[in-house]
Amino acid sequence: MRREYPEAPIIGVGAVILHQGKVLLIQRGKEPLKGEWSIPGGALELGETLQEGIQREVLEETGLEVKPLRIIEVLDRIAHDENGAVRFHYVLVDFLCRLTGGELRCSSDAISAEWASREQLNSHGKYRIPSFTVAVLEKAFRSTEEHP
Repeated sequence: MRREYPEAPIIGVGAVILHQGKVLLIQRGKEPLKGEWSIPGGALELGETLQEGIQREVLEETGLEVKPLRIIEVLDRIAHDENGAVRFHYVLVDFLCRLTGGELRCSSDAISAEWASREQLNSHGKYRIPSFTVAVLEKAFRSTEEHP
C-alpha cells in the first residue's frame, strides 16, 4: 500500500519511551513531518500485532528494545494537498513503552535521536514538535505519575 495518496487509511504505531525522567525523540528523515521531532514509530505491517509493530519500529529507528505497556492515545492524522486531495491518512496508536535493552543509534527513517526533558517539550528551542505530539507526551508523563 502506498503511503502518499493512499487508497485507505494506514495504521501507524508510535512509542512514548520514558527513561530517567526524559522522553526519546527522533528527528524524522522522511515525509510526513520530515525534519520535525517526534516519537519513534511507523506503519504496521501485514500480519503483525500492534505490539510487534511498535517493537520492530523502535528497534529499526533507534536500536533500542522496548516493551509496550499500555495505549496512551489513538488519533487521526490526515493531511490534504493544495487541491484538497488526501495526501496522507494515518490512524495512529501511541503506546507507553519501557526501555528493555539495546543501544541508542539512528537508523532507518530517523536522522537524529535524543532524550529530552519534559521542560524542553514546551519551549520554542531545539525541538520542533507538533502540538498533537506534545499533548500525547504530556498525557504519558501524567499517566506515569498516576500509575508508575
